[in-house]
Amino acid sequence: MQVFTGVERPESLSRWRSGVRGRRWAAGLGRWGQALRSPLGLVAATLLGLVLLLAIVGPILWGERADAIDTNALSQGSSSEHWLGTDSLGRDIFYRVLVATRLSVALALLATAIGVAAGVLLGAAPWLLGRRAGRFAVATINVAVAFPALLLVLFFAVIFGVGIRGAVLAVGLGMAPYYARVTSTLVAGVSGRDFVAAARTVGLGRTRILLRHILPNIGEPLIVNATLGAGGALLAFAGLSFLGLGVQAPSYDWGLLLNEGLNGIYVSPAGALAPGVTIVLAGLAFNLTGEVVAKKVGLRTANVRTAYSPVPPATGDEAPAAGRPDPSPVLEVEDLHVTVTGPAGPVTPVRGVSFAIGRGEAVGLVGESGSGKSLTALAVAQLIEAPGRVDARRLEFQGTDLVHTRGRAKGIGRLLGTSLGVVFQDPTTSLNPTMRIGRQLGEVVRRHLGKGWGEARARAVDRLRAARVPAPERRAHQYPHEFSGGMRQRAMIAMAMMGDPALIVADEPTTALDVTVQRQVLRLLQEIRAENHVAVLLISHDITVVGQVCDRVLVMYAGRVVEDLPSSELRTAARHPYTRALLAAVPGMKADRDRPLTIIPGRPVDPAHFPPGCAFADRCPLADDHCRAVDPALTDDGSGRRVACWHAGEPLPVVTEEDSVGVGEAS
Repeated sequence: MQVFTGVERPESLSRWRSGVRGRRWAAGLGRWGQALRSPLGLVAATLLGLVLLLAIVGPILWGERADAIDTNALSQGSSSEHWLGTDSLGRDIFYRVLVATRLSVALALLATAIGVAAGVLLGAAPWLLGRRAGRFAVATINVAVAFPALLLVLFFAVIFGVGIRGAVLAVGLGMAPYYARVTSTLVAGVSGRDFVAAARTVGLGRTRILLRHILPNIGEPLIVNATLGAGGALLAFAGLSFLGLGVQAPSYDWGLLLNEGLNGIYVSPAGALAPGVTIVLAGLAFNLTGEVVAKKVGLRTANVRTAYSPVPPATGDEAPAAGRPDPSPVLEVEDLHVTVTGPAGPVTPVRGVSFAIGRGEAVGLVGESGSGKSLTALAVAQLIEAPGRVDARRLEFQGTDLVHTRGRAKGIGRLLGTSLGVVFQDPTTSLNPTMRIGRQLGEVVRRHLGKGWGEARARAVDRLRAARVPAPERRAHQYPHEFSGGMRQRAMIAMAMMGDPALIVADEPTTALDVTVQRQVLRLLQEIRAENHVAVLLISHDITVVGQVCDRVLVMYAGRVVEDLPSSELRTAARHPYTRALLAAVPGMKADRDRPLTIIPGRPVDPAHFPPGCAFADRCPLADDHCRAVDPALTDDGSGRRVACWHAGEPLPVVTEEDSVGVGEAS
């Protein structure tokens, strides 16, 4: 099989892409065709098709006959000439019901559009305005939703007045709180995804993130709810016209015809029955269509798996040599504190973290879950939002102060967007599922370098190639669901390299990947670091992985760095009991399988209730009263190694599962 690249045979690539698009289009039609062939889909399509057909051709075919006045046939009952009888002016009710379809459906759809638009704006307000100002919008939504929709519609109808305009606004705004609640919930869920944080790192504004990253991901649920809501809008509008608050003569819709038919219900029952049945059938058509769309959207999934060629394990020659920070480090952190809001008040899960990363250096940050590793990385990347607060005596990236100039320096966003790359933990949530890979990667070039989409896409293809993604020209045109887990992580690494990064922050980049793919991702980070002299901050809970790929290891516990030492000395010269306990808890190939696993007894400290002394004292076999009373400082021994422990280096007894019974839960 001959393979052509985009450079060698562009016409072949164009034909291939056209074929792929055609197959996707045909597959999409096939899936929708299958849904429409179901009993529910068939009934919904038939009803909705008839309603829309009548709305289009009704006034054209029967408009004149519906408006024709016959004084010789006033208020007659059903007959062969007038199937549903006539009204007080002798006009044929049957034709008037058919002609009224256009105005009834058009006004219902217009009111739905107004309700969706107003609801989306109100529901997105908490995201656009920030937490503090957004609370008012959330409170408004909650109060509005507490009122029945019918009361809101009547309230707005009184405010806007009688007539079509007032009724459309009343129904639309009466529906808005429901769509606002749906939008607010969906936005809150999507805004916490990693691809939104990545867009913020790039420097995109809130409005642009909302339009390009959030709304496309909540569009399908909104469409489903709008389709279901159109039936409700139709009923609400007919109700207003029936009460005399909606359409006014000489115009007419089904609600007004129902009102007129009730006046002569004893003479011609069909005059009132026909508009009522038509309203029910039209509302049912929209509701059933919404159910079909909801079912179709819910079942639509796609996954593509990519095969990998195995990568041989690294040998000792490939391990990086230990190094010390450059005299002019790329990142300097001193006395970093991160404060967030907890159930009982402010909580400081990161307290007094200090470290530096030199150019081209790889530093590992390890610790149990909840130790503050990821919050430290988010603080460095300026991704902590209010009411969270970042304080530090010093937080400099590339010589730029990120704390005291935050929000005021215009170049901060561009600096972080082009020189700081972030690889998030879960590649599935790190990429926007509604955008092609190449377009997502190209945002950095578009935003900060002012290039066109052509140059941005070329850069994205080049970075995908640098991240060892096969067939990058084709892959750049695909969506994230067409990538496997390992390929998504490679795409995230390519995104981190779209600018000219001096530092890549990798937050547990191998989570949920099999061991072969983990090794590939770690090898890729090592190669990028060596080729481009990029510093790497690798966050992981696996101390052995960090020890293999990093120059230096920072061990965190309870929001503090408790030990800082070269990775080459990790197994031989670790001095803190927590570091040695982490190492002992990792079983080796020669471990005795008949013996219980080594564990760390007890639970990590609750960030909301730090003890007065050493946070590790309750889990440490070396702890004494002095440890529980006085918190040890992180001190330097003069050789660049730092440790925070009153018993650093003392022999540590081995604790197994049998020994820890009654002590606490293993972590």
